[in-house]
Amino acid sequence: MIGAIIGDIAGSRFEFNNHRDKKFDLFAKGCFATDDSIMTLAVAEAVLECGKDYAKLGALAVKSMREVGRPYPNCGYGGMFRQWLYSDTMGPYGSYGNGAAMRVSACGFAAQSLDEAVTLSRKVTEVTHNHPEGIKGAEATAVCIFLARGGKSIPEIRDCVNERYYPINFTLDGIRDSYMFNETCQNTVPQAICAFLESTSFEDAVRNAISIGGDSDTLAAITGSIAEAYYGVPEHLRAEAVNFLDKRLLQILTAWYKVFPF
Repeated sequence: MIGAIIGDIAGSRFEFNNHRDKKFDLFAKGCFATDDSIMTLAVAEAVLECGKDYAKLGALAVKSMREVGRPYPNCGYGGMFRQWLYSDTMGPYGSYGNGAAMRVSACGFAAQSLDEAVTLSRKVTEVTHNHPEGIKGAEATAVCIFLARGGKSIPEIRDCVNERYYPINFTLDGIRDSYMFNETCQNTVPQAICAFLESTSFEDAVRNAISIGGDSDTLAAITGSIAEAYYGVPEHLRAEAVNFLDKRLLQILTAWYKVFPF
């Protein structure tokens, strides 16, 4: 949870001004919590409201995303998602945007089995991003988080991703000069996962993600969520990140870790 938020905040100032290097201040002037953090917390609130019965998770995700998200109109929502967010009746709209993956971390952390990680990710994703690639991107992220939480090694996580989701047949150094801004799951999630797979620590993973350019905040949010599950998050980074959240968002984060301590 906090891993996604740290990645989002650190990447926020580079989304439209890419920094293709691992040397930069994680938190600096121009950083802010974007829609990635806000929707991550909205999904977390929905998971919390379910208790342990996830039958209504999809409906609660719709409710939470709209209630939590509407007070932040300028945080970076995409056009179609904005329409959905401020509508009371609009249903899923066939999206395969990377927003499906950046908000899903709560599902990976709450799941008690691999199958449940898949099920929960689908429930919170298909209410908007019901294209197969949107569902796949969210599922791959949640599964990586679940495996990392469970102590699987980086090679084991790589093998799972290669077999079930995407061929990670590239390196960050190999794409850093050519990778372009892209808002689709299929051209964001594999790169974000690779940033984790090549990492040596939580912070290194976030720096990896930002260093390849592209949709920096979303890449780093996805990578950060997996890296949190694998490495944990240094307390000093956690302490800095919460300063970017207002009282309302911080309450959700605090409630989350009371129920799902990590």
